Amino acid sequence: MTSKSKGLVPRMPRLYETEDTPADEKLIWAHFFLGDSHWYAAEFDGKDTFFGYAVLNGDMMNSEWGYFSLAELTELRVGPFVVSVEDGWRVREFGEIMRERHGEAQHG
Repeated sequence: MTSKSKGLVPRMPRLYETEDTPADEKLIWAHFFLGDSHWYAAEFDGKDTFFGYAVLNGDMMNSEWGYFSLAELTELRVGPFVVSVEDGWRVREFGEIMRERHGEAQHG
């Protein structure tokens, strides 16, 4: 993560803090990506585990909410490529991101 992204971590909700928030209204604090795979982070345990939404290989039909590890993301490689965190990420609602980036409206 870049130093700018690390600044968001103290403000990011801890695990389970947004479980009563509807999926489309959850704030996404960080976006990790590698090719057409995306991890959108909504919660963080403060150490290694994020809760968020994963789209693997552009497969929107099988994308889902779940847990992912920062350590695992930083180890992931496809040839010379590694997972990156989007610089200049603007925190906003999940529904807005899905409409804007993936042309999708509902993801529960």
